[in-house]
Amino acid sequence: MTKMNITLLILLTIFSSCQKEENIDEPTNETEVMYIMPAETEIHEGTWLQWPHHYQYGMAYRNSLDATWVSMTKELVSSEKVHIIAYNQTEKDRIISLLNTESILLTNVDFKSYKTDDTWIRDNGPIYVRDKKGNLVIEDWGFNGWGNKIDDLTGLLIQSKNCNKIPSKIASDQEITKIDLNSEMINEGGSVEIDGNGTLMACKSSILNNNRNPGMTQAQAEKIFKKYLGVTNFIWLDGQAGIEITDQHIDGFAKFGNSNTIVTMEPNDLLEYDVKQTDINKLYSAKDKNGNAYSFLKVPLTQNNVVTTNGTNLGYKGSYVNYYIANNKILVPNYNDPNDATANAIIQTLYPTRVVVGIDVRNLYKNGGMIHCVTQQQPAQ
Repeated sequence: MTKMNITLLILLTIFSSCQKEENIDEPTNETEVMYIMPAETEIHEGTWLQWPHHYQYGMAYRNSLDATWVSMTKELVSSEKVHIIAYNQTEKDRIISLLNTESILLTNVDFKSYKTDDTWIRDNGPIYVRDKKGNLVIEDWGFNGWGNKIDDLTGLLIQSKNCNKIPSKIASDQEITKIDLNSEMINEGGSVEIDGNGTLMACKSSILNNNRNPGMTQAQAEKIFKKYLGVTNFIWLDGQAGIEITDQHIDGFAKFGNSNTIVTMEPNDLLEYDVKQTDINKLYSAKDKNGNAYSFLKVPLTQNNVVTTNGTNLGYKGSYVNYYIANNKILVPNYNDPNDATANAIIQTLYPTRVVVGIDVRNLYKNGGMIHCVTQQQPAQ
C-alpha cells in the first residue's frame, strides 16, 4: 500500500469516527409509548385502601377516621373486591371487628399486613398500567411525603419510607411485574388526572417542583408520562406551591368524569378554593388530543365551612370533586352540609349505571384529603 493510500485510509477513518460522534448528538426519535394507564371508569378488579392506624399520629387520629373507612368498605364490597392494608395483625383483627359490627360481609375483602406511614394510597400506592401485550403491570413511582414536608401535628419531617414501599410489596405478593420509577420521577397519583383517551391534566406546582424533581423540565416530564402512562396530550395548570401540603393536586378541584367531561366548579368557587384565575382560564379552554373542547360538569363547594364530628370548624369549605368511580358505585365526599344532596344529584347525572353514595369525610378533610385521595383502583385483567 502506498503512502498516499495509507493517508487516505487514515483520513477516512477519522471522518467516519467524527460522523459517529455527531450521530450521538443528533435528536432521537420521539419517546415511544410503552404502557397505558386505564381510566378510572374502566372495570376494576378491586379497590385498595390503607386503613388509618395510631402508630404515626395517635389513637384520636385513628379513631376519628375509622367510620369513613368502614363506610367506604361497606359500599365497595357490593361493587368489587376491597384490598385492605392493615399496619399489622393487631390492626387487622381490629378492622375485622369493626366490619363485623357493621355486618359487612368479608367474602369480597382481603387483607395485607404492611407497615404504612399514613392513609393516602392514591399518592403512594401502585399505579396499574397495561403493557403492549395488554398485561397488567405495577408502576412504582417515587413518593417523598409531598416534597419532604414538615407535619403540622408533630413538627417533624413527614415519614414516607413505609408508604413508598407499598407498590413493591403489592407487586411481589401479586406476582405482577413491577416497573421501578423511583429514580425516574417523584409523582403522586393525585397529581395527575387521565381521561383514558391520551390526555393528562396536572398542576406543575406538584410535579415540576424542586422538592420532588429538581431541575426537571416540562418537556422531560411529558416524555416520562408519555412512555409510562400512554398520554400524548397535556393540560398543564400552573398551580400554587406551598398553599397546602400537596402543592395543589389537580384532583381536589378538577377531575375527568369520563373521556370527554371534566368535573369541576364555577369560577367563583374555584377562586375560593385557591385556584388562580389564569388556571381557571386554562382549565375551561382545555382540549382533548383531537383538539375537541371538553364538556364541563360543575358542582358547588359546600354551603358552609366544614365542621368536624367533634365540632371543630375548619374555617374553609369542602370540595365534592374529589370522588371515586367504582364499578357500580360513585363514592362522593359529603360534609353534613346542605349542598351534599345537590352535589350528589349533579354527579349522578354523569353516571346513570352507577349509584352515587355520599361518604362522610369531615374528619378526613381536616387532614387535607377526601375520597379520591384514599382509594386506588386495580383494573380488571
